[in-house]
Amino acid sequence: MSEPTKPARDGAVARAATHFDSGDFVAGLTRLVAHPTQSQLPGAHPALASYLGDVVGAELGTLGFALEIFDNPDPGAGPVLLATRHEGDDLPSVLIYGHGDVVAGQDDKWRAGLAPWNVTPDGDRLYGRGTADNKGQHWTNIGGLRAVIAERGRLGFNCTILLESDEEMGSRGLREFCRQHADRLRADVLIASDGPRLDPARATIVLGSRGLVNFELALKLRDGAHHSGNWGGLIRDPGVVLSHAIASLSDARGQIAVPEWRPTSLTPDIRALLAKVKVSGGDGSPDIDTDWGEEDLSPEERVYGWNSFAVLALDLGNPERPQNAIAPEARAVCQIRYVVGTDPDDILPALRRHLDAHGFRDINVTPTRMAGMRATRSDPNNEWVQRALASVNETLQGTSGGEAALIPNIGGGIPNDIFAEDLGMPTVWIPHSYAGCNQHAPNEHMLASVAREGLQIMAGLFWDIGAD
Repeated sequence: MSEPTKPARDGAVARAATHFDSGDFVAGLTRLVAHPTQSQLPGAHPALASYLGDVVGAELGTLGFALEIFDNPDPGAGPVLLATRHEGDDLPSVLIYGHGDVVAGQDDKWRAGLAPWNVTPDGDRLYGRGTADNKGQHWTNIGGLRAVIAERGRLGFNCTILLESDEEMGSRGLREFCRQHADRLRADVLIASDGPRLDPARATIVLGSRGLVNFELALKLRDGAHHSGNWGGLIRDPGVVLSHAIASLSDARGQIAVPEWRPTSLTPDIRALLAKVKVSGGDGSPDIDTDWGEEDLSPEERVYGWNSFAVLALDLGNPERPQNAIAPEARAVCQIRYVVGTDPDDILPALRRHLDAHGFRDINVTPTRMAGMRATRSDPNNEWVQRALASVNETLQGTSGGEAALIPNIGGGIPNDIFAEDLGMPTVWIPHSYAGCNQHAPNEHMLASVAREGLQIMAGLFWDIGAD
């Protein structure tokens, strides 16, 4: 009589692939996407609570996780789900993070045949709001857990899953929630998925994120507009003044001109890390402008190792019905994405000093929403980083081939500082999306090929953590 088959790493990875190939992954993702969890719109709380409790929470319950849903410490923000599976006091512990909220659906702007609240396969693309950000990503990680439990009968480690529902509004209340529940959340490592891969064809491990500061520049010179023929050349034009103020912050190719906004952390080690990778948004993405940004940096160094300044919105008069009048005021909403090596507490004070030194003392500077995501970066040589890298590469060698990219941070912002700084744990992010996914726009999608490979990668990584 033959011996029963011993559970094996390859078996878990194969189960993960079968989960996708059978259609179960897309069917589950369809259930997740069907809930319009638009945290940016009024009245979103019922959908957010239902998503956490009735949809993704129910799925985790079938995997043996104990579930608790908490009110957010910020009364304006959606609830928080904690799902825990404790297998032994002597086992390693993993914290997994994700967010169930999405941006507004923009239902009427999607391509014909597509809708935000339904998953529509089209070639390698799986369309639907949240497929890339972030439902498809945490569903991939849950699929990896499911494969290990099915193959081994257990995880082999303790796991806590934290799903919030306010990330698209700046993760209001999340820091306070984590402080209140720090004892329950502390783990040996955070493993999470958000943001894009470096390249859609290359698995990526990310060590942190750039920080984010949004701010408003506003100049009000007087009450009411005045005829441009009678007053042109006699009174200051706020549009012209504000334009020159903005222009003083960078040169014509976007090189940052505020000294304190230029980071000190692009070290030889980080440059060597980035020399091994090449950024690409994949098909349909805009071409990279090689003559934009810091002249002596590579594109990879500009987005993963440097700071960027952007003007997000301008407000002056009415472009649809312009009047022959000098406007009384003008304003702009701007943004700094910054890396470790920039003092976040000095970003706006440095801006104030710069404007004053350049004669723009009457321009008001005000921080706006999402001004608090701080830059973070795990040590590339951290034990958990290296273990994750070795595990992902082992899976790739057994499946698609290739080697994972290791980058110091994503270009965007995620609330990683809460886990890295407040909870004091190494952080490993393994994104399952790509830069051309139309995140935050109509026609959002994830790639089926990336989802399938992501399932295999996560099953292999969770298997390896539980095997030690």
